[in-house]
Amino acid sequence: MKVLLYFEGEKLLAKSGIGRALEHQKRALTDVGIDYTTDPSCTDYDVIHLNTYGLKSRWMANRAKKAGKKIVYHAHSTEEDFRNSFIGSNQLAPLVKKNLVSLYGKADYLITPTEYSKNLLESYGLKGPIKAISNGVDLEKYQPSEEKEAQFKEYFKIQPTEKIIICVGLFFERKGLKDFVALAEACPDYRFIWFGHTPLASIPRDIRQIVTGAHPSNCEFPGYIKGDIIEGAFSGADLFFFPSYEETEGIVVLEALASHQNVLVRDIPVYDGWLQDKVNCYKGTSNQEFEACIKGILEGTLPELKENGFQVAENKSIKTIGEELQAVYETVLN
Repeated sequence: MKVLLYFEGEKLLAKSGIGRALEHQKRALTDVGIDYTTDPSCTDYDVIHLNTYGLKSRWMANRAKKAGKKIVYHAHSTEEDFRNSFIGSNQLAPLVKKNLVSLYGKADYLITPTEYSKNLLESYGLKGPIKAISNGVDLEKYQPSEEKEAQFKEYFKIQPTEKIIICVGLFFERKGLKDFVALAEACPDYRFIWFGHTPLASIPRDIRQIVTGAHPSNCEFPGYIKGDIIEGAFSGADLFFFPSYEETEGIVVLEALASHQNVLVRDIPVYDGWLQDKVNCYKGTSNQEFEACIKGILEGTLPELKENGFQVAENKSIKTIGEELQAVYETVLN
């Protein structure tokens, strides 16, 4: 069996969760011994595994179908998670959905990260088989490391008495950026750091103004940071707070869980079935609830759930994902 992993605009999307999903797929296939290529000119593959939905992706799908190849489409994107992102995204969302349905309909098999996103795709009227397979997480990479944590604390000049709350995401309203900043204003005794970057020209003016200066002094936007510093932040901070309103999974949540970190998320349907409030994470539905959770976690009046959270990440390891992908490939080939 040989698989062509296709990812349109790889450099452009490298800093996103979808970009990390491709790296996880490469690792997963290697771990289970599946031969793969990322060369789009390759013709001797058995299955094409598509990850994106641009014009080149459509051309690759059509070429594969004409050649009699099997098509697996990884449905990372939905109309719902396109909304409240870039300038004009809400107006374009219905067209995006139409394009997604057209592309996903070409597949012999659809993969999507969660049962929630599977249900969304089924509501679009897609009739082919759909399987929920997590994007997975690299457990080894996110194991707590004193050296990485020291680099994180040195980079941000963190004092021993400071309490640090982090988030990782694009500069989208959908990600809960406004709420993150509002909570920083409500909790001036803590430092809030939002990791990530989006070209400022592509985001609405109100979000752009927040990122470039209209935020309290205890809230920071250092941009996209990779490697030891961000990995040290995941375990070295005091809380990972992810107030996103819509996800198909949320790879950064898995990375925080794998880092043995306290995790606070918005109570949205995508987490149903794998994240449980007050069991392996904390959930909130309003800024008032988030503030109470933040203070309870950081001041020690709420119990730590780090180890329960890590068990969730363990069940979504890259090796496990590789075995699930292999089963899908074998199904379409047989």
